[in-house]
Amino acid sequence: MTLIVLRYENDVKHEIVAVEVIPMASADLLLHPVRLRIVQALLGDRAMTTTQLRELLPDVSTATLYRQVGVLLDGEVLEVVAEHRVRGASERTYRLRGETTVVGPEDAAAMSREEHRQGFTTFVATLLADFDRYLDREDVDLARDLVGYRQHALHLTDEELLELIRDLGEVLLPRLTLPEGDGRTRRLFTTVLMPAD
Repeated sequence: MTLIVLRYENDVKHEIVAVEVIPMASADLLLHPVRLRIVQALLGDRAMTTTQLRELLPDVSTATLYRQVGVLLDGEVLEVVAEHRVRGASERTYRLRGETTVVGPEDAAAMSREEHRQGFTTFVATLLADFDRYLDREDVDLARDLVGYRQHALHLTDEELLELIRDLGEVLLPRLTLPEGDGRTRRLFTTVLMPAD
């Protein structure tokens, strides 16, 4: 999963490195814990109703879920792809508007340090909640499920880092469009990249 991606501008060659295939939405819109989980649930070109989202997010109250779906719809992060009647009521099916699920360079540059700190805290808290939900399953086997987490320190010039980002993009992009089914398991792939002391 690469939900909140900051595009990297190469100051040496003045080019944008295509780390993601989707531009941006407002950080305020995306960096809300429940809205972030809704967006995560719909990653991978999934389309879901609020009933299906409630099944994936059972700890979120129905009223909160509807309210936050409405905020994402109003903010044009979600789009309605189908609508049908269920027991006299209209039920909508939602999908992400791909171009709106990333904090772009302009929004990132406009954010204060505290806003970045809050955004990153929300991101990490959501990641921890995802891992907790995995561990709460009946049958957990990290080796069988190919679960892993690791951190590496790399010594790279800016040019070498940009080459690594391009290489990762070439490996990941074809896999981001694979459809559900055919024995595939939905997996979260999360990255964090920053300088270290």
